[in-house]
Amino acid sequence: MNGGSHPGPRAAALLRSWWQHQPPGAFAFVMATGIVSGALQDAGWDIAGTVLLWVAAAGLVVLSAGLAGRLATRRNHAVADFSNPHAGFGYLTSVAALNVVGAGFHPILPAVTWTLGLISLPLWLFLAYGIPLSMIVRTERGRGGRSRLLPVDGTWFLWVVSTQSLAVAAATLATGSGSIHLLSAAALAFWGIGVMLYLTLTTLVILHLLTARELHGGIVPANWIFMGATAITVLAGALILRLPGNLPVVELTAPAVGGVSYLLWAYGLWWTPLLLAYGLCRLILWHVPLKYAGSLWLIVFPLGMFSVATFHFGQENRLPLMAQLGLWADWVAVAAWLLVAAGGAAAGVARLRRSGP
Repeated sequence: MNGGSHPGPRAAALLRSWWQHQPPGAFAFVMATGIVSGALQDAGWDIAGTVLLWVAAAGLVVLSAGLAGRLATRRNHAVADFSNPHAGFGYLTSVAALNVVGAGFHPILPAVTWTLGLISLPLWLFLAYGIPLSMIVRTERGRGGRSRLLPVDGTWFLWVVSTQSLAVAAATLATGSGSIHLLSAAALAFWGIGVMLYLTLTTLVILHLLTARELHGGIVPANWIFMGATAITVLAGALILRLPGNLPVVELTAPAVGGVSYLLWAYGLWWTPLLLAYGLCRLILWHVPLKYAGSLWLIVFPLGMFSVATFHFGQENRLPLMAQLGLWADWVAVAAWLLVAAGGAAAGVARLRRSGP
């Protein structure tokens, strides 16, 4: 027996190694799984949607423990990622994950929505201000001591996604709440902040993508967050428009919310073929191998969010064709989730085999 394999301890060692090196954007799995759960429920597959929601909740717990372990054992590496332009904004996936899961539980366990929303708010305040400030402090210098543009990429749009996730949480909780006036005002405030951040970052990131000499092998999966940021803005807009129209803040802003949300939906839809084309360029022109990576969940999340946002915005605004498009897109998101999950499972099994005696 001494010469045999011990898969239990080996798996435990691999798990410890994994969470010690857990990337900042690891919570993208929870975001993707939570929103695909919502897509399944929109399509009438309630049992499958509920199962995925609990999978997302379990992932949230495991990844939170992993992040705590990394902060305890490899704090220097975690802090270095915090101020890295290519990694820091990945930590904001934790905020979005909390609120996506929380919104999913609202119909059955609203206390979970409240709890996760209250946890996400101070976390968002710390990350949404701390990450850009840490980058400012360590701004890289070019020749002659002159500042140069930071190497921005699609992960910066997680700043928008996390902000709009708070708008989604507030608008979800406002329904039937005694604090409907406060929560409605908060939802609209976060929605407006997210829109302004999106407009600011779009110019900055597209300029970099079009002018940078190196794009790390073309448009990477993280750049799908371009579309994901528009989609979650549209979903937040749909939930805000669902609030009672006699609320002063809703009455004041409803036309702007509806109009801007629709324009951003169209812009996100326009982005999709371009992102697909760049993905093909990665495979054909740059010969980037197609293999599992955690960043692939940053493709699944936008696809799921687009389908859910399209369905709810179309329903709320009596646009049946748009709502039907959202239902069709649900199955694209589900297929993407299944493919990435299968790839992740295969990669995990292969890693366990490689670690054997």
